[in-house]
Amino acid sequence: MSTAAAHSAVLFDFSGTLFRFTERAEWFTHLRDGSGNPIQGHTQAELIRRMTAPVGIPVDLDDEGRYAWQRRDLDPALHRQAYLAVLRGSGLTLPGHAESLYERVIDPQSWEPYPDTARCLRALRSAGIGVGVVSNIAFDLRDVFEVHDMGGLVDTFTLSYEVGITKPDPVIFASALRSLGVAGPGALMVGDSEEADGGARRVGCDFTLVQPVPVPQRPRALLDAVAHLLD
Repeated sequence: MSTAAAHSAVLFDFSGTLFRFTERAEWFTHLRDGSGNPIQGHTQAELIRRMTAPVGIPVDLDDEGRYAWQRRDLDPALHRQAYLAVLRGSGLTLPGHAESLYERVIDPQSWEPYPDTARCLRALRSAGIGVGVVSNIAFDLRDVFEVHDMGGLVDTFTLSYEVGITKPDPVIFASALRSLGVAGPGALMVGDSEEADGGARRVGCDFTLVQPVPVPQRPRALLDAVAHLLD
């Protein structure tokens, strides 16, 4: 890893890194599978996993669904189409049930910050370190940060649907770096996917992997990732 003095900015992934989309029992109270059965706890967790996995195709899709899935983070309409196809392919086939769960994904209130997210962002700001969020996403994440009183803690957002490119393409990282006014060797990328977020290495960034585990299980991974910048 480069020396701490060389890092003047940190880029963060969003889902599974700063925030986590975690199932809540009340979301499933009125949902049923195609046979009319309640959605059990283990199935609830699997549905959420399929909606937040950064890479791969979680269910078998037809050509139209596959097209939407491959381009889901570039267009809000395709994002909706892709995830509805995944939810229906996962058993939510009754009218309106897939739509109900999908709406949770784009609701800012549904995203839970990791315990150290705010502390980490505030510490970086106090240290004069630039902060950018780089995400494969098709809706505006700024609202999520505002809901959790973190809107002023991120300097720039580089969102795939706004810039027309997705991770791990180096172009999206280069765009984020330009917005912060730093070169690749001057930045650290922190994310939960070696395949997607690790692409930042191609523009000279250092990279630290964090695990997208449930929120209570990861109390300070972000602070640990940037500790060398805060000494």
